[in-house]
Amino acid sequence: MTALRTIGLALLAIVSTAGSALAAGPGAPHLDGGELGLIWIVPFVGILLSIALFPLLAPEFWHHHFGKVSAFWAAAFLIPFLAVFGFELTLYEVVHVLLLEYIPFIILLLSLFTVAGGIRLTGRLVGSPVVNTGILLVGTVLASWMGTTGAAMLLIRPLLRANEGRRYKVHSVVFFIFLVANVGGSLTPLGDPPLFLGFLKGVSFFWPTTHMFLPMLLVSVILLVLYYLVDTVLFKREGPATEPAASDGEALGLTGTVNFLLLAGVVGAVLMSGIWKPGISLDVYHVPWDLQNIVRDALLLAIAYISWKVTDRANRDANGFTWFPILEVAKLFVGIFLTIVPAIAILKAGADGALGGVVSLVTAPDGSPVDVMYFWLTGILSSFLDNAPTYLVFFNTAGGDAAHLMTDMARTLLAISAGAVFMGANTYIGNAPNFMVRAIAEEQNVAMPSFFGYMVWSFGILMPIFGLITLVFFL
Repeated sequence: MTALRTIGLALLAIVSTAGSALAAGPGAPHLDGGELGLIWIVPFVGILLSIALFPLLAPEFWHHHFGKVSAFWAAAFLIPFLAVFGFELTLYEVVHVLLLEYIPFIILLLSLFTVAGGIRLTGRLVGSPVVNTGILLVGTVLASWMGTTGAAMLLIRPLLRANEGRRYKVHSVVFFIFLVANVGGSLTPLGDPPLFLGFLKGVSFFWPTTHMFLPMLLVSVILLVLYYLVDTVLFKREGPATEPAASDGEALGLTGTVNFLLLAGVVGAVLMSGIWKPGISLDVYHVPWDLQNIVRDALLLAIAYISWKVTDRANRDANGFTWFPILEVAKLFVGIFLTIVPAIAILKAGADGALGGVVSLVTAPDGSPVDVMYFWLTGILSSFLDNAPTYLVFFNTAGGDAAHLMTDMARTLLAISAGAVFMGANTYIGNAPNFMVRAIAEEQNVAMPSFFGYMVWSFGILMPIFGLITLVFFL
């Protein structure tokens, strides 16, 4: 998870990540991933296990001290790294991660969270199977055009409110993460950060639309049909007594609609940073801070401030809006962003790195690509690392020539793209919106599964579907 996730949270968060990883100022210190052993990823594994186990084993401690736990694992990486590699390289990596990856990620997340949190669906909306499936369908369609994060932040609260009278809610949030926060972002570079990175590397804007459409359609239809069947069974089991009550005479509609204009502004700011290249940058300890990114982040902060000021506070209160979910993500992901540095460096070292055996699995003895392995390795690593830099690693492993990948190696590029986007749904940390959705759901008193509990859901439901995708498209 180096830079997490043009529009939607995810996108530029990670756009900044992998895109910036390609550029370093003159004389910048260099971290050779080939020199790193797997011992360096222990802090990263530690923070993942903390996220997985503490909420389950010590929920009260975790609720009050998760920021300290994140800081502990960040220190567990930085102090040994400083001792072994020295002050200059350590400072460079910290500045690089914070300035080009973490800060843009949080600013984009904050902007989308604030803007989407000001839009409220009013009136009576019963969380019936038809209504719930409709919300998931709409979110899946929107995700490719406003980003997985934008769509998720826009629709998760209406889904939760529609189901506040339901006894069974967890399955709706889990399928929401599958579809809206991940699979739905498959069709354009705006949908998910890996595809935006491909766009920056030369992949045409509509290449994902034409090539990812059938895999995305197959996965989405299976998930929507499965969800409808499961929700129908559970809805009938609950009985009428659990249906939501009327909404105190409120008419069905939307409030805070000015935020739709601000949401368009977020989209425009992110797209601007990907298209406008003035060639001007500030050098911050060998890290080039491009003017377009500075302007983008300033615009996003301004949009968030405007949204907070112009949206009626009572509207946000009725929406169940609080700052806790964004604070939780900010504190946890700064640790993730820092501790993942050696893991990404090892992957970038390719065959020369400690994970060289894994990277070599994608190439057959005759030198031809093994598309099945590209799909699964990109996907599995994207589940636990950041899906954007993982995409970039395998994009470069496949040659890095966008024109060649889009034509003669189209199936290989499809395998990399589908793996990175689809399998971000495998864990809470596979894609930025996943964690946000979970935090918001828990704040609304939905007893979400633990880290490993969620993986029981995702592996049990998604792996057979991904197996089918493998048979249909990559064998």
